[in-house]
Amino acid sequence: MTFRSLALSNIRGNWRSYSAFFLSSVFSVMIFYIYAAFLYHPDVESGFIMAASKIRKGMEFCEYIIVIFSFLFVLYSNSAFLKTRQQEFGLFSLFGMTRAQLRKLVLYENAAIAFLAVAVGIGLGTLFSKLFFMALGVLLKLEAPIPFALPLKAIGITAGGFFALFMIISMWTALRIGRTEIVDLLKAARKPKGQLVFSRWLVFVAALCLVAAYGMAFFMNSNTFVVFSLPILITVVVGTYFLFTQLSILVLTFIQKKSAVYYKRTNMIVFAQLGYKIRDNARILFIVSILSAVVMTALGTVYILQIGSKQSLLENSPFTLAYSENGLNTHEVIDQAELKRIVTEDGFKITKEAKAVSMVISRYAIQWDDEEYREFDSDAVIISATDYNKLAEMTGQPSILPEYGKLTLALQSYGEIYHHHGYVKGDINGHNKEFEISSVIDAKVMNSMQNNYYTFVMDDFSYMKLVSGIPEDQWNVMYGFELSNWEKSAPTAEKLKNLVPEELQPQIDFRRGSDLVDMNETVSLTLFIGMFISLLFFIASGSMLYFKLYTELQEDQAQFKALSRIGMTKNEMRKIVVTQVGIVFFVPVVVGILHALFAMKALDNMMNSSNWIYSFVVIGIYIAMQTIYFLVACSSYMKTMLRGATA
Repeated sequence: MTFRSLALSNIRGNWRSYSAFFLSSVFSVMIFYIYAAFLYHPDVESGFIMAASKIRKGMEFCEYIIVIFSFLFVLYSNSAFLKTRQQEFGLFSLFGMTRAQLRKLVLYENAAIAFLAVAVGIGLGTLFSKLFFMALGVLLKLEAPIPFALPLKAIGITAGGFFALFMIISMWTALRIGRTEIVDLLKAARKPKGQLVFSRWLVFVAALCLVAAYGMAFFMNSNTFVVFSLPILITVVVGTYFLFTQLSILVLTFIQKKSAVYYKRTNMIVFAQLGYKIRDNARILFIVSILSAVVMTALGTVYILQIGSKQSLLENSPFTLAYSENGLNTHEVIDQAELKRIVTEDGFKITKEAKAVSMVISRYAIQWDDEEYREFDSDAVIISATDYNKLAEMTGQPSILPEYGKLTLALQSYGEIYHHHGYVKGDINGHNKEFEISSVIDAKVMNSMQNNYYTFVMDDFSYMKLVSGIPEDQWNVMYGFELSNWEKSAPTAEKLKNLVPEELQPQIDFRRGSDLVDMNETVSLTLFIGMFISLLFFIASGSMLYFKLYTELQEDQAQFKALSRIGMTKNEMRKIVVTQVGIVFFVPVVVGILHALFAMKALDNMMNSSNWIYSFVVIGIYIAMQTIYFLVACSSYMKTMLRGATA
């Protein structure tokens, strides 16, 4: 028997243990190749597909993530798998195999796995790249689909890069072989587990770090993001690590002292074995928890941005079409009759029509409390309470009642904190005026245009006194039109924009439809690209757990074989296996969900919104996927384990 045939025989014999690692590697290669096939597509490199520039940088960033993640994943998998084969290596050494020959055997095995993973990954990537190109073509709104191509550069980089990655790690792990004595290798599987111990100080550190991280995330907002983000990351990582290495042992020790729970049916076997499983697999459970949190937070963030961006757009632009002009009924910006004709001709209906008269206050300055006056280069407007409340009713904002002779400032705060008392002074029709500001409200009832970012509301009686001496041609009139099915109004808005003189363009806001198109395109592309990376993380994290199950298979088979001899039934063994595997699979998921929920809370604080329902949608999808993975892994593991335990 040659080394090559022995290596292939070992792979076939350990295929169940290799399968999860192999499939995860194949998926990594496939995703990397698909992205590379797009990046090095002839039409993309030549600039023929202009829209590709929108996502090129994002895909390049994803390629780096895949390589780094694959390096760590392969490194961990190789190291863990070699530990489980110590007894096998001891037998080889006993029969005369030298250290150099052992290393050579491992290199042959890993070379075979690497070659298969790269070949299958590129093959599947080639198969699915056309579907990927078709989906990208739709998202980029390309007139012609992206043609199928097999870029040799993409194939070369993928094959060469991943094969080199596998072999570098294989050589590093192979160098670690043979440093242990033969007798220690042969006794590796029979070494006593030792006693479960924990440090009270490290348990305290774990609890303190997690409480501190969750507390900072709960109160973090856009103003404190720079201060809190790094401490949160550090405390979460430290706290999660000690959660599995120390705090989990404390919890299991506490359960063991509860006789009513511990000695009930098969619980003693479940918890006795579970303590060692968690201790031995603490690092992998820690990694899976962090990966789960990253996947759910990333997908949740993109999903929330996709959902919340439309709501934010509606808040920022209450009307589909809005403009302001100087003078009552001057139609200097656009002819309303022509606007309505084009809107109707394009198949839209005007569901709301607003008109509000305001006074422009130019060269204004604001003083808050005892501060100095702050001057502004732009203009602001003063509007009557009646007109404001009409706009507020149309846009779903609360009505207000300003104090007599004083102003209320209506301003979209974006989470910023403003004073509630001050003064404003400026020119109104050539006369300098000063008014007291009695309150500030977070509201926006009209689209942002040239002069209405600051909108002051005045009681009707005082407003009539203010405008009584100002001619109508000096009034500022704001118009707003809400369209049915406005999401498709971008082409119509562009037609109307072309009718407005160039010098009056700052007085219009017809952007809502086109902004939504751009926003959806960006978010959809981000979600589309990120989905593959998140799926890669999810499959890899599940594969790590699956891989660890099979590395302990022989030990579990021996234990259950002994239990079957003293009368334990298959159903009882099945219950123990499902409970133990379920805890190992879902505890890191629960920890990841907790991390993700507090991350979502921080995101809500920064966005000044509440998106819990969307967070739970993403978490629900993740739990469903993890449950499917668990059922498949548990079924496969149980069949193999019971077959060996009852043989």
